[in-house]
This record gives sequence, structure tokens and C-alpha cells, in this order.
Amino acid sequence: MLDLDRKVFGNITTKEIIGADPPALPNTKENLEKELATLIAELESVSKANLEKFLEEQKNSENHINSRPGAMALAQNKIQLFNEYSEKYIQLIRKKIQS
Repeated sequence: MLDLDRKVFGNITTKEIIGADPPALPNTKENLEKELATLIAELESVSKANLEKFLEEQKNSENHINSRPGAMALAQNKIQLFNEYSEKYIQLIRKKIQS
């Protein structure tokens, strides 16, 4: 069973990604854009140890969202959007860890 109130990308919850509301375009995409900007800004003042923690948490969020990828009732387009933004965030964390 998925925890629908779990935050999976900044303040965005599972139910916002897999549920019918908000619609994928433009709402979910705009929400993901805003959260990505906020998350990127937060990375500026984070230690390497915390970056590793953030990376692990985001990977866990991806696994959480993608744990039922074949369920047709889920909003596949929103899950795809989530995965795109989550991957951007993960790449930025990795780049910051390596710098």
C-alpha cells in the first residue's frame, strides 16, 4: 500500500503524482518546476554528507512512485513527469557531490 501523503519531491505528495488531481498539464508540470527550483536553491547550502542523504531520499521516492508502474488507473503521464524532474534533481545532487 502506498502512503499517499508521503512527500516525494519537495512538498509534492504521492497522491498529487498518482492521482487524477491536479492534471498533468499545466498544473503538475508547473508544480514540479517550482519545487525543482526550490530544491536547487536548498542544495547551495548543504554539506556533502547531507547531499548523500538527499540523494538516497530522492532515489527512495522514485522507487516509491514507480512501485506500481503497470497500474493502468494511475496517471502515467504524471508519473513520467515526476521521473523526469526527479532525475534532473538527482543529476544535480550527483554533480554537487563530485564538485
